[in-house]
Amino acid sequence: MALDGIVTSAIASELKSLIGARIHKIHQPNPRDLVLQIRGNGSQVKLLLSANPTYPRVHLTQQSFVNPLEAPMFCMLMRKYCEGGVIEQLEQTGRERVLHLSVRRRDELGDVSLKTIVIELMGRHSNIILLDPHTGTIHDGIHHVTPTISSYRVIMPGSTYLAPPDQHKADPVTISSQAAFQAALDAAAQEEQRAADKLLVAAFSGISPLLAREIAYRAAAKGGSLAGQPDDARPGSEPTAIDQPEAATATGQAGHDALWHSFDEIMQQVRSDSYTPVIAVNEDGKAYFSVTALTHLQEAQQEHYASVSACLEAYYGDKAERDTVKQRAGDLVRFVHNEKNKNIKKIDKLRQTLEEAKEADKYRVMGELLTAYMHQIERGQSSIEVINYYEEEQPLVSIALDPQLTPSENAQRYFKSYTKAKNSILAVNEQITAAEEDIRYFDSLLQQLESAALTDLEEIREELVEQGYLKARHRKGPKKKKAARPALLHYTSSEGVAILVGKNNTQNEYLTNRLAGTSDTWLHTKDIPGSHVVIRETSFGNATLEEAAMLAAYYSQAKSSSMVPVDYTMIRHVRKPNGSKPGYVIYDNQKTVFVTPDEQRIKALPCQVKS
Repeated sequence: MALDGIVTSAIASELKSLIGARIHKIHQPNPRDLVLQIRGNGSQVKLLLSANPTYPRVHLTQQSFVNPLEAPMFCMLMRKYCEGGVIEQLEQTGRERVLHLSVRRRDELGDVSLKTIVIELMGRHSNIILLDPHTGTIHDGIHHVTPTISSYRVIMPGSTYLAPPDQHKADPVTISSQAAFQAALDAAAQEEQRAADKLLVAAFSGISPLLAREIAYRAAAKGGSLAGQPDDARPGSEPTAIDQPEAATATGQAGHDALWHSFDEIMQQVRSDSYTPVIAVNEDGKAYFSVTALTHLQEAQQEHYASVSACLEAYYGDKAERDTVKQRAGDLVRFVHNEKNKNIKKIDKLRQTLEEAKEADKYRVMGELLTAYMHQIERGQSSIEVINYYEEEQPLVSIALDPQLTPSENAQRYFKSYTKAKNSILAVNEQITAAEEDIRYFDSLLQQLESAALTDLEEIREELVEQGYLKARHRKGPKKKKAARPALLHYTSSEGVAILVGKNNTQNEYLTNRLAGTSDTWLHTKDIPGSHVVIRETSFGNATLEEAAMLAAYYSQAKSSSMVPVDYTMIRHVRKPNGSKPGYVIYDNQKTVFVTPDEQRIKALPCQVKS
């Protein structure tokens, strides 16, 4: 579901604990996200503010982020005005998906300044805006909105902040009587028959279709007569739930009463900040989240969370980054697929050539037959029939001749064809081997692009440039600094042992050939493209080995498979052949374990991204 006003209220309630805490550091890991490191009130937390057009959200996070070497301009501005500041207030605008975070700090002259960070969570219109609360002047926004984009309001430095347009709906939390509830429904209905859930969405701000369906379902479960509500939509039966048709048109006093009581029950929970964060996954694998129990999804697998932030982090996971990576990696994926397909076609043609070359012996026989019967051939003949004494039956064979050549030259022509075909077999086999190596290389790149983070994409692009597959991009301005050492995934096993993972060939080469010690243990999926994994200890238990093998399987093409074979050996037994492709190694003295990747177990392992 989309993040609605009620979920935003739950977030605001949870984040009230940050009031009085200090913003220690501000980072902008990607163009639409800010991460605030906050210290105070006896804790140290990270607050994620995301204006991602698909996954806008605000919540505390334990996720690790890779920050660019040079901070973006908006991040620098936020640091100037908010870093070191104290969070004074956090409030929600009505029941809208808008939060105002007030920050107080002293400027360079020692004067107290107050700034407001406005977080608007409105789909593709989402934004993070820094403004002066006294004048309403915008310092800047993470996403600029020019007059050509919106005639209603402009989000640019120096312009005056204007709140998003009012939807003219009632605030459901302020509705304290059935009469007020009915009046809001009547105003939204406008003499039009609507399903109860659709009527709730039209009448009240902050109520999403999912929450509206939950309220309508509870009303029906209480025995309220709601026109259009299926008879089987009762506890103990399978409701049509998310896909239910026109859930309920609130007609009849019993229906009105039941709908009011269900509505008031949930609004009481919001007023008292009594939330039940939950994620429900239906049979089709579609997930929904809410801050109240989803009783209408009886058949769905439901998981409850201790906090709204934990629920949102579990729901969104790395969805936002994966989508961004997918968009940015699109051209690379297409290019690698095309190169792979070219090699597949090349092999097909080479195998045809190989089949033709296997007939080389036929040319030798014809040449020898012409030599044996040369006395019978006259210049100018286009063919001759001779007995093939190389075959047991000694059949007559017709040999084509070039009329312009002498009998001796015709024989030599067949011998040359024989030599050429024989030599081509060796060359063609070499080309087939090279094309198969290229296919394996491109398979490994496709696997790496699947699990790549934003920072990994540039490393993969640079590798393709270095290998001569892509042309270097010529950009104006100063060149970006290249990291001296690639950033690796640093996991810690349940036994406290460090496990390092390389996610692309640049990282794999650095990890295996430069960083790892000779006594470290190296792991890789057997005959399957995947990451290099290294256990940075000489002694460890079975739990560490299993977790490292699971990481090798998880970061491989067999991520979704079961009983994946993973080889492990000492680094001293791993070597890179001369002239081989990036990331390619050979190894011996290996042992093999079989593991099934467990995503929950992997996510539970402490992990950092660092050079």
